[in-house]
Amino acid sequence: MKNNPRIAFIGAGLGGTAGAGLMAKAGFNVKVYEQAPAFARMGAGIHLGPNVMKVMRKLGIEDELNRTGAHPDYWYSRDGITGDVMAQIPLGDYAVSHYGASYLTVHRGDFHKLMTDALPDGVLEFNKKLSEIEDRGDKVVMKFTDGTVEEADFVIGADGINSKVRESLLGEELPIYTGYVAHRAVFPTPVDSGALPFDMCCKWWDGDRHMMVYFVTSKKDEIYYVTGVPVESWDMNKSWEPCTKDEMRETFKGWHSSVQALIEGTQEVTRWPLLERDPLPVWSRGRLVLLGDACHPMKPHMAQGAAMAIEDAAMLTRCFQELGFTDHEAVFNLYKANRAERASKVQLVSHNNTWLKTNENPDWCFGYDVFEVPLVESEKQ
Repeated sequence: MKNNPRIAFIGAGLGGTAGAGLMAKAGFNVKVYEQAPAFARMGAGIHLGPNVMKVMRKLGIEDELNRTGAHPDYWYSRDGITGDVMAQIPLGDYAVSHYGASYLTVHRGDFHKLMTDALPDGVLEFNKKLSEIEDRGDKVVMKFTDGTVEEADFVIGADGINSKVRESLLGEELPIYTGYVAHRAVFPTPVDSGALPFDMCCKWWDGDRHMMVYFVTSKKDEIYYVTGVPVESWDMNKSWEPCTKDEMRETFKGWHSSVQALIEGTQEVTRWPLLERDPLPVWSRGRLVLLGDACHPMKPHMAQGAAMAIEDAAMLTRCFQELGFTDHEAVFNLYKANRAERASKVQLVSHNNTWLKTNENPDWCFGYDVFEVPLVESEKQ
């Protein structure tokens, strides 16, 4: 094996971009192939807990992120009807002093742009939709729909829930529709907030549905909500569909006036299926390995799905640094041994949708440091 083998990421989402950035900083020879023609500032927000911000520190974008996003003082959980506080989890200055990094909410597009801008020139290639992948034992050959062919020594599937790399490992299989959808909307913060001022980060709960709300800019001039609402069926040929204010009004009829103010302030709202997969029996085979939604997609109800992909990317980088490139099977086994249990726990808690509904200690999640946690020994897959 050459001293600096070619490492290819399929997919430049948050996990793939983080992984490419970390590996480039480690001096690895890395490329990222992304099927989209370009990235746009799409309408979604994201939580970045201290567990993620420590990775951003390593990438050199922590300070800029802190200037870009909002810093909630607490995570509130409120009764969707009465507005009563059900839980109040300290963040803000407490997160910095207790966990060693800040807790942010930010626009997903702004976050993604900071990460992609931090990549070295020539690492990221657009318009590269994977059509075929073949592990030939001594290398991996990738064919793209634009007719080009590329080779790499290792390929990391960071290509999401419908991963082509996962399909090559385990065969074609549709993800599982959970029976829930998420409504998503980003819009200018309404002047009228109802009977309560808008909390910087609040999850409203009642019965079988919820609405998570937070600011996505440091100026608090944009606000975002994402819901979890039961819907019996979904056309799996659609990745999302538009929604209307009338549907939102009906879905949250009778809810607190602050929720109604958000719905009335909405300019555009979309509806997305919440999909999962059962834990995969393998995360790698040969020279192919998976991370993020390609191997453990989950409901967004802990606001930790992207965090798990980013932690995966950091741990995989660490395992390469720990063991080198001569025995990639050992590297991939060590990676899975140090990620599968945590990812599965987050996946389960997210599925059950109980996270911070009542006051609980989130240290196991927010206090995790992927660079400092002791490594556990691996078992062969």
